[in-house]
Amino acid sequence: MLLRRLLPTSLTIHGVRRAHSAPETGGKQFPLEGIRILDLTRIVAGPYCTMVLGDLGAEVYKIERPYEGDESRKWGPPFMRNSADSVYFMAANRNKKSVCINLKTGRDVIYELAKKCDVLVENYVPGKLDSLGLGYETLKTIAPSLVYCSITGFGSEGPYKSKPGYDVIAASMGGLLHITGSENGPPAKVGIAITDIATGLYAHGAILAALLQRYRTGRGQKIDVNLFSTQVACLINVASNYLNAGKEAKRWGTAHESIVPYEAFRTKTGYITLGCGSDAQFVSLCRLLGVESLAQDERFANNRSRVSHRKELIAILSEILNGKTSSDWMEIFENASFPVGPINSMKEVFEDRHVKDIGMVKTLPHPQAGEVKLVGPPVVYGEARNEITSIPPQLGQHTDEVLRTLLGYGDAEMERLRKEQIVQ
Repeated sequence: MLLRRLLPTSLTIHGVRRAHSAPETGGKQFPLEGIRILDLTRIVAGPYCTMVLGDLGAEVYKIERPYEGDESRKWGPPFMRNSADSVYFMAANRNKKSVCINLKTGRDVIYELAKKCDVLVENYVPGKLDSLGLGYETLKTIAPSLVYCSITGFGSEGPYKSKPGYDVIAASMGGLLHITGSENGPPAKVGIAITDIATGLYAHGAILAALLQRYRTGRGQKIDVNLFSTQVACLINVASNYLNAGKEAKRWGTAHESIVPYEAFRTKTGYITLGCGSDAQFVSLCRLLGVESLAQDERFANNRSRVSHRKELIAILSEILNGKTSSDWMEIFENASFPVGPINSMKEVFEDRHVKDIGMVKTLPHPQAGEVKLVGPPVVYGEARNEITSIPPQLGQHTDEVLRTLLGYGDAEMERLRKEQIVQ
């Protein structure tokens, strides 16, 4: 009922008022069908954001530098077989159309595209696009309904606003590396660009909120999302511990500061991770391990005591768990009431029966490599589509298609743009 009160009886999509349409009989619709995204992003955070929007049905025009493209196309090896594109690029660029435009000389083409689009997403250093006449203050006069999302390292305000930002820098300055790694070891980088991904997800949510607001007001707006603020926001309970209890954070490895046991344990063949978030779960663990009396020991009878006697308990559990293989323990813990799982290699992840059963990996044809495998969207909608419809594009693959069909450019105009090296 709330959504019905918030939304008017029609929606504005790139300047056109469209009445709500009923769901297709017997099928699902893409939630963002009809929404156009002008994507001026590169690397990870921005492309991840626009990929999620593309999965939901938005038409994403990935604007790339002629003959160069997104830097991540060259982030290899490994590269796709018989292709110049890295497999890294494949991870965040599906469901997009590649349009090669020189931003320095093709400003007018970008203006025309902005008029046709609902959202512009960019991740340049603050001030860069302003110097090219492509900043928000200029674009809002050309396309007042445009939602303009800037993804930067440190935002558009503050002493760091002009600093370039990469995931690991934001993770360093934002405290993530300080709390990541073994207890007595050096700081460690998370194995993936998790700050980039979180920033892309924050941006995707902000864009959807701005579109919802535009449906009510008819106006676009600027959104600022940055890696550093995202990382600080993602500190959650660690930040709260410091801000409200004055407690400085430390590295715990795989262990948890406030819950015991909650960490990885070595087995005969590898590692498993388990956690007992309640006393009842700890009792269950002790029963399955054959040491039921351990749960009655006053040192371990409740979580507060287990935290106080962490070293003694972990030493006991480590010796027991090291006595069998990971697969042995997973069989014993098959119906356990507490969360438990093996630490899997990539091979083990993608051979996992659950991953296979829910069909997370999609295999699609690729013009050079023969096929490409992509990890599909993790979210499933009951009445909407959210899926891979096209593989990551080749550089400039859709330049002619988009400029001809969306902007109505003919042969003469395309020839001029290429002669002046404005497009590829």
